Amino acid sequence: MEDRLEGVRTTAELLSAGLSAGRIRRLARDGALCPLRPGVYAAAATVTSLVRDPRDEKARQAGDQLLRLAATLAVTGSRSAGSHRSAARVYGLALVGRGPELATEITRAPGGGGHAGRPGTRVHIAALPADHVVSYRGVPLTSVPRTVIDLARTLPFAQGVAVADSALHAGLASKDELGAVIADCPRWRGLQRARDVTAFSDGRPEPVLESLSRAAFHQFGLPPPDLQVWVGDDDEVIARVDFLWRRHRTIGEADGAFKYETPARARTQLDRDARLRAAGYEVVHFTWPEITRVPAQVVDSIQQAFSRGGAG
Repeated sequence: MEDRLEGVRTTAELLSAGLSAGRIRRLARDGALCPLRPGVYAAAATVTSLVRDPRDEKARQAGDQLLRLAATLAVTGSRSAGSHRSAARVYGLALVGRGPELATEITRAPGGGGHAGRPGTRVHIAALPADHVVSYRGVPLTSVPRTVIDLARTLPFAQGVAVADSALHAGLASKDELGAVIADCPRWRGLQRARDVTAFSDGRPEPVLESLSRAAFHQFGLPPPDLQVWVGDDDEVIARVDFLWRRHRTIGEADGAFKYETPARARTQLDRDARLRAAGYEVVHFTWPEITRVPAQVVDSIQQAFSRGGAG
């Protein structure tokens, strides 16, 4: 695990290469070297190469996280890899909740040496089998399946589901690969939760809101809905819906702001609901604040719809 992002060097390495302390300061002042953390620099070309289009916020955040990991790993010692939330941000996996947003998370193999308590760094000590680590642009990271399992072990169930669903949806991991990581480390803390998350995960949900909703339905005992299905009446297919409980003729719709961002979108949504109700379906809408803060109220609304919709 001696990889290094091209252009990232410690002060000691720059001095060893023949630069004086004064020269390093001048290069940093002129912008040719970019300080990443005390004692670690990146060449300006390295920084700009990570995000070619600054308007791409997702790419910018991933590039920033990769630089932070490269800087941290440069002073942490060998047998370490970026992991947990930090690796997830590089991969673009769905993270919910604030978490240790300012901390750079790495995993170090037992006996890996290096520094354990640098400010702004959260170090996890755990085995790092060779097939659990990849080189991402020269930076060692836990693989996507390992990252998903690490987060599934340590995050609340719903947040772990959001991470796993996003990895499956993007084709970055498979359930078999998640299961293989679990099999490699049978005594890890939190592994039963990771098994539960893996079993429940599904690549069909699209926004994170849908993953959180599925998890809430499960935890409150609702029967599992069909996901992302087309419904309608005998004459026409009306719409694709987020959640459908066929037996209860009830539809659940997780409402992101985009559905109502213009008057035209709002009118389209109202017309769609009217046609679904005319076809004999109950339609229950809920928002991010509702499913994350008062999920019991959302579940109660759906159960009331079940009663109205038919089979109870």
